[in-house]
Amino acid sequence: MGLWKKVTGIIKDKNSIVWANFSGKSSFRNPDLEISIIKATSHDEYHIDKRNAQIVFSWIRASPISLRPLVWALSRRMEKTRSWVVAVKGLMLMHGVFYCKVPAVEKMGRLPFDLSSFTDGHTTSGKTWGFNAFVREYYAFLDQQALVLTEKDNRKSDERSPMAQQLSKLQKLQYLLDMLLQVKPRAENMKLPLILEAMDCIIIEIYDVYSRICTEITKVLLNIYSVKKPEAATALKVLQKAMTQGEELSLFFESCKEFGVMNANEFPTVAQIPKEEVEELERIVNGASDMTMTTYEDSVGDYSIEENDETAAIVEHKEALKTRRASIRPARRKEKTGKPESANRGEKAASTDERDITAYSTGAILVTKERAFFLSFSPGAYENA
Repeated sequence: MGLWKKVTGIIKDKNSIVWANFSGKSSFRNPDLEISIIKATSHDEYHIDKRNAQIVFSWIRASPISLRPLVWALSRRMEKTRSWVVAVKGLMLMHGVFYCKVPAVEKMGRLPFDLSSFTDGHTTSGKTWGFNAFVREYYAFLDQQALVLTEKDNRKSDERSPMAQQLSKLQKLQYLLDMLLQVKPRAENMKLPLILEAMDCIIIEIYDVYSRICTEITKVLLNIYSVKKPEAATALKVLQKAMTQGEELSLFFESCKEFGVMNANEFPTVAQIPKEEVEELERIVNGASDMTMTTYEDSVGDYSIEENDETAAIVEHKEALKTRRASIRPARRKEKTGKPESANRGEKAASTDERDITAYSTGAILVTKERAFFLSFSPGAYENA
């Protein structure tokens, strides 16, 4: 960042804070909250104000009525800015707000501002094209995520069969994952702390979405012999898409590692869905499978699933997931101890195998979610992933 650009950014932020101080408190304006938003989305590309981001999240969690002033202040700042730094910080802040688990946020619908055609106005386009693309792609994902969160409330009135609803949910999650994989640095001049921190947020989100995809696929396979042929055909497309996305994820993680997004030891291994699962589903769709078959050997565990005992099988599977989840929680708690950061890194490296992303058959992926910018302000946000 040039000296003049840095000074200009500081002046703009200070002026915004002064105006916020003079504004009166109303139903859509809260000066204290507005000042925290300005500081959390400052023009300084080398500093991330986590303290003020935490204040914003605390306001939202403590008082849902704070959502309206937040939406007003953040929207106003995002719509006025022509700085990629402010735009990225604003998107990260909004990303964190989603994980405050506030019902009012989940009912918000689309994002209250539009960055789909964002262009940085402080530097030549030859130097900022990568940042412009990053902002647009990050915005597109968050906008779609906001829509998916809203649609969760409408599922109770859905008259489709449980399997059809499950497959629809899976397809939406896969679409979200496709959008996430588009959010990445595309230019060499983007190796900056802010972009790397934002990419940590994206990778954490990828872990979460892909784990939910695998969990839902497991549920589908547990009941695959009781579905109709059209639903089986849709399930086959979902599985084929999941296999493709697994390969894309591996390439995405490798490119991020080369770019320096995370330490190589922290990168997980993505286990692919076994081809046998897909081939079996193809036989069902093609009518070649014996539909009177009473057992289906599921590679998630060493048990068979009986047609008349599906409930017990699902319970057993859920217990297996809980056991596997519990194995990674101590690794997260270690970071709250008083040990130096270097010691924690050593512990992470030593337990890499235990904390790898693990997809057993099409079971849930278990992940570590420690480094995201917004996660540090919203502990436990992914506890129920």
